[in-house]
Amino acid sequence: MRSRRRDREFQVFSMSFLDAICCAFGALILIMVLTQIGTPQVIEQTEQDLNGLIAVREKELVHLRGEVAALDRTLMGRKEQLSAIRTRIAAMRAELDRVQGQFKSSTQDAEVAAQLEGKLSAAQQTLSDEMQRLLGQRYQRAKDAPVGGIPVDSEYIIFIVDTSGSMQNYSWRLAEQKMREVLEIYPKVKGIQVLDDEGGYMFGEYRGKWIPDSKERRKVILDRFRNWQAFSNSSPVEGIVAAIRTFWTPEHKISLYVFGDEFTGGSVQQVLDQVDRINHSGKEGGERLVRIHAIGFPLDPAAPQFTSVRFATLMRAVCQRNGGTFVGLLH
Repeated sequence: MRSRRRDREFQVFSMSFLDAICCAFGALILIMVLTQIGTPQVIEQTEQDLNGLIAVREKELVHLRGEVAALDRTLMGRKEQLSAIRTRIAAMRAELDRVQGQFKSSTQDAEVAAQLEGKLSAAQQTLSDEMQRLLGQRYQRAKDAPVGGIPVDSEYIIFIVDTSGSMQNYSWRLAEQKMREVLEIYPKVKGIQVLDDEGGYMFGEYRGKWIPDSKERRKVILDRFRNWQAFSNSSPVEGIVAAIRTFWTPEHKISLYVFGDEFTGGSVQQVLDQVDRINHSGKEGGERLVRIHAIGFPLDPAAPQFTSVRFATLMRAVCQRNGGTFVGLLH
């Protein structure tokens, strides 16, 4: 009994021990098998997630590239606008310098101009050598000329016409008649032009150019005038400025004829100052660049007359300052 017990005590690798060892190895094998089975699924899912993320990022990249391209186009447009604005600023500065120079020059001659202003407003221009050649040495204007008191020595004439609704509806035929009468007191000139009071041309093909004078051309002018329609703000200053800036040269002896019935602009004094700046005294003795005449047409008697009175007030002063004549027509 004792010897058997001793033998059993010294059997290290008994059945219980071997069972435990086998179970442990089996568990390890099972764990390894389960781990190897789950790993491909995890890897596959990870790859799918990464592919989806890459696709999303690629879409975002395409969108961002589109936004960058749009911003580039916008930037180029802004650069072009900035360049255009800089060009306009440079042009405006040059114009400001020119106007300041003119103002300085006119200020220096202000005393002489003041002394002769009364004489200029009443004086009749003498006939130029060219007009004497065209009209003859003994030419005299008839005392009963349709537009009385208007000097006729200019070699170029420009009509600046208010094309507003009140003129079109109430005075247009009368304006056509007066244009014909003005042309008749100039038997021959070198050039004619017709602008609206905004500075727009009745004949677009003659933009910036003189219309040659002839009997046939005068008929065409009157025919076109009969049905001419254009936008008007009932303020002649834009047309006056455009006519002087475009057509005046030292060689051109020009008269402007302003036709209108209303002045709806701002300050009368501001218009006078603006015309003085553009039609400054360019010669010794204060003579203006161009002579400005005006014909005031009556409004409908039923309409308020305030704007008509303002036009007459403005143009009387403009004509007086610029060696011209204002004629106000009655109802």
